[in-house]
Amino acid sequence: MRGLLIFAVLFVAVLGKETFKGHQVLRITAKDEAQLALIKDLEDMIHFELDFWRGVTDVASPVDVRVPFHSLQSVKVYLETKAIQYTTMIEDLQTLLDMEQEEMEAAARAAGPRSTDSFDYSNYHTINEIYNFQDMLVRENPNLVSKIVIGQSYEGRPLSVLKFSTGGTNRPGLWIDTGIHSREWVTQASGTWFAKKIVTTYRSDRTLKAILNKMDIFLLIMTNPDGFAYTRTSDRMWRKTRKPNPGSSCVGVDPNRNWDAGFGGPGSSNDPCSQTYRGPCANSESEVRAIVDFVRSHGNLKSFVSIHSYSQMLLYPYGYTSTPAKDRAELHSLAKRAIKALDSLYGTRYRYGSIINTIYQASGGTIDWTYNQGIKYSYTFELRDTGSYGFLLPANQIIPTAQETWLALMAIMKHAYKTSD
Repeated sequence: MRGLLIFAVLFVAVLGKETFKGHQVLRITAKDEAQLALIKDLEDMIHFELDFWRGVTDVASPVDVRVPFHSLQSVKVYLETKAIQYTTMIEDLQTLLDMEQEEMEAAARAAGPRSTDSFDYSNYHTINEIYNFQDMLVRENPNLVSKIVIGQSYEGRPLSVLKFSTGGTNRPGLWIDTGIHSREWVTQASGTWFAKKIVTTYRSDRTLKAILNKMDIFLLIMTNPDGFAYTRTSDRMWRKTRKPNPGSSCVGVDPNRNWDAGFGGPGSSNDPCSQTYRGPCANSESEVRAIVDFVRSHGNLKSFVSIHSYSQMLLYPYGYTSTPAKDRAELHSLAKRAIKALDSLYGTRYRYGSIINTIYQASGGTIDWTYNQGIKYSYTFELRDTGSYGFLLPANQIIPTAQETWLALMAIMKHAYKTSD
């Protein structure tokens, strides 16, 4: 009976989902600045309905863009007439989505976990399964883990932060969040693995124990819960929040363009239909405002790490200005050390540097704001991969991704611990 119910739910969900049959992901490469400008022009060709997975940065960096089937011929003709090189990274996006769906259906047929020990960290989960995981973790580890609800999403879902603490008041803190862009599923999945990693290795890992004996770790796994729920039920490629925009049929704001750090500048859009729509004003999104309020009320966070995918990068401020951060040398040195630790496990190669010099100019971003609040060790990760699967990273890469990322996180947290007052 349970199997029939699961099948019925999945069947209804699939029927209501956006389909991407025939959509391709193209990797476009410019040979000079003139071609780069022509590629940039594609962003303004709204009728093509393009979805830029990796935006326009510099000549050395390729651009990945999802092209709907109805625009494929026109986009390819445009590129070919301009002699711009491109390759097809993903031949048919729906084929990958179907494979992902089959894996999730197989996982759903298994019995639900009775504890966090039996939770399946090697598969993608629903929002309720992740919420239930958090509750189980708190119940199992009452002396180490608690849950703080710092706010609600637009649709009323809780913004639940896991607090890892050995006790005490007014202690310095370390922040990690995942899933601010909802379609980046490997980030939320990695967040659940990080949470379990902390409770299972706290007593045996001397460094982690020393950190937690002095500092608290705060982990927000579901940073954009409405968007994530929507990726499961309706549109796997959804990135933004889900609050309606007055005067527009387009929904949502890019929560990583909504912070009060160069808000409204280059690298964000004033078009509600854009994937990088910044919103009507800084902190307009309740999901962003809740974190802002928490950071201000806590007042003693020593590091702030926001985790995205994809591209395999570790980034530090700034994104909205080319003016170097005053701590650039230290941030760069620590990023280098963190990436060396990450690389040591599976040989995964990452780039690192400031946002504006490594990926692109982006205004209103999370870590630019946190850095300006005095949180020196503010970083953004872009996890696996470099484009073969993009946002559709196979589930069998979740644990390896989380494992290697944890090594880099530990390098950052250890440095913050050693340099804190």
